[in-house]
Amino acid sequence: MKKTSISTAVFAAMLATVALVGCKKKEDTADNNAQPAAAMTPAAPEPMTQAAPQPMTAAAVTVSSVTVGKTAAADKSVATTAMFSPKDDIIVSVRTDGTASNANVGAKLTFQDGQVAGENSQTLNTTAAETTNITFKNAKGWPAGKYRAEVMVDGKAAGTPQEFEVK
Repeated sequence: MKKTSISTAVFAAMLATVALVGCKKKEDTADNNAQPAAAMTPAAPEPMTQAAPQPMTAAAVTVSSVTVGKTAAADKSVATTAMFSPKDDIIVSVRTDGTASNANVGAKLTFQDGQVAGENSQTLNTTAAETTNITFKNAKGWPAGKYRAEVMVDGKAAGTPQEFEVK
């Protein structure tokens, strides 16, 4: 019985060794194949970086006007309003020209002491002039004082900041 147990153990050890050596060769072969592919991958991302034109197309968008108002018409135009009540919605209307693919158009409201009263953004995809409206609501009501609306396209200041007041 002892011979059978020992011979079975030796046989199992030999099988494991053969299996490990066989796996090792496959890993070496796979690694050898992977290295030329890895060496070739720098060339592959270059054609794939054609996604880089997205920021360029986003940069092709210019802000032609910024308007702050209370309501938007069907064509998204907003009549300029300089005075708001605390319960009014504040709409920052951004008129853009140019072409954009996934451009981030954002607006930030700052209170008279420089405190940020709100920030919102939308994604813009366009091939022509377009209006993007960004609405700010405050369920508790806007504190009385002077505000400033600033617009950003892809994180960069754009357009002319607008000032308004809440009374």
